[in-house]
Amino acid sequence: MKKAVSRVYMALVFLFLYAPILVLVVFSFNDTDTKSRTVWSGFSLRWYEMLFEDRMLLEALRNTLIIAVCAAVGATVLGTVAAVGIHSMKSWRRKLVMNITNLPMLNPEIVTGVSLMLLMVFVANLFGVTLGIVSIILAHITFCLPYVILSILPKLGQMDPHLYEAAQDLGCTPVRSFFKVVLPEILSGVVTGMVMAFTLSLDDFIISYFCSGTTQTLPVFIYSMTKKRVSPEINALSTLLFAVILVLLLIINIRQGKMGKKAAKEANV
Repeated sequence: MKKAVSRVYMALVFLFLYAPILVLVVFSFNDTDTKSRTVWSGFSLRWYEMLFEDRMLLEALRNTLIIAVCAAVGATVLGTVAAVGIHSMKSWRRKLVMNITNLPMLNPEIVTGVSLMLLMVFVANLFGVTLGIVSIILAHITFCLPYVILSILPKLGQMDPHLYEAAQDLGCTPVRSFFKVVLPEILSGVVTGMVMAFTLSLDDFIISYFCSGTTQTLPVFIYSMTKKRVSPEINALSTLLFAVILVLLLIINIRQGKMGKKAAKEANV
């Protein structure tokens, strides 16, 4: 009885989570006009064709991808360095720094967006520039950084602390020891943090809205469309983005699974 109830419960959870996405994917192939887009009228690829003809939408998508990639790379580099530094701290200092690091995650996003906007406006006025793609990238790096640090710290805790010292005893410089010994051990955490930073940056609206200036990202562009109409092209674009993220996550999970099996074999040997 308990197993049946738990299975029904899990089925309902997955239904509420993925039913909206399934509806979005199905209606991205709907052959209908913008007025009756909630009624199925037949299978068609017209919205995918129109998607690649909409210059403003494609420009917003291009800006979003550039920002997401730059923010993910920047947050991953800074987060890896920060995680290594935090891991080497004493217990009480580590707790203090982690509490400060986790504050942006606990802070309401609207507060984070307004505070980053004020900071970016101050810096922009200081250098005589306007808000744009650079300000969004810096803002996204800021709020993605804690997630990268939290992804890498557990891997550092699992690593043998003597490997780094042993590499230096064998003649490696500190930098070479990091890239030869530490980085391969924490690579799965680094990749996880980068993917998380990329996805968080990709769908962020509030911080992008406050710090965008003259640059328009995809979430901001979609929000501007809601004042009049949301074209079914958005269904097609969302389906493509969902497919890309899904494939990316599958590749990472398969790769991590193979690495885990390899590590288990080496441990048994």
